[in-house]
Amino acid sequence: MSFSVGIIGLPNVGKSTLFKALTKKKVNIADYPFTTINPNIGMVSVPDKRLKQIASIIQPEKTIETVIKFIDIAGIVKGAHKGEGMGNQFLSYIRPCDAVIEVIKTFGDSNPEQDIEIIKNELLMKDRELKDNVLSFKPKIYLFNIKENNINLPEIENSLAIDLKTESEIDDLSPEEVEELKIQSKIDELILTCYSILNLITFFTTTGRKEVRAWTIKKGSDIITAAAKVHTDFAEKFIKAQVIPWQKLSEVGSHTTVGKEYIVQDGDIIEFKI
Repeated sequence: MSFSVGIIGLPNVGKSTLFKALTKKKVNIADYPFTTINPNIGMVSVPDKRLKQIASIIQPEKTIETVIKFIDIAGIVKGAHKGEGMGNQFLSYIRPCDAVIEVIKTFGDSNPEQDIEIIKNELLMKDRELKDNVLSFKPKIYLFNIKENNINLPEIENSLAIDLKTESEIDDLSPEEVEELKIQSKIDELILTCYSILNLITFFTTTGRKEVRAWTIKKGSDIITAAAKVHTDFAEKFIKAQVIPWQKLSEVGSHTTVGKEYIVQDGDIIEFKI
């Protein structure tokens, strides 16, 4: 089971453009409301230089990155909690998400602060109606969709400013063109911000020279939780595990034998014993 992030915002602020840049999938992008009716869903690899370094030492046949699920959800409008626009569908799709990215358009006739307030109120009103306070308290990243000359953006914690049009066009360019135009993508930064706001860490497993794989769990999880992530048998039949910090992989005798109470650390390489 992967962690999921919903992409939300008012209609036509760049949600589907962001989804395309994240997932490299072709999606319907147009300048009219509710282009997205059914949500677009894509799995996105989490960039991790440690995995590449581990693979360079072990030389496996296959390297598998960990992933986060991104869901492009229909635009919300004022009155969505009452069913206006795609309101009811919007709210049902966001409920299962672990976190949300709220896309805010900052150019043209947009009013970023007003748009933020609309969505904040709609989520809050729906929570009050259902009496469960779920939607408005989800971890959130504010993504300001900018153009080059944007200035004076609202100062909000957990926010990023990204030119989504440029990001969506990068995939159509060759590496040489990207270098020549001096374009620097911020998509990896956004993915890692999602990872951080969800309080996630990565551990690694190896299967000899066949495979090196990254896995995602919540920070503070014990070794049994990690074992279950890999295979239910590993959790049910767990005896012990050998753990080595990723940066000490090349050092002889640097592994540690741990029991059920061990708390997994970010970057651990784990071999389960059953």
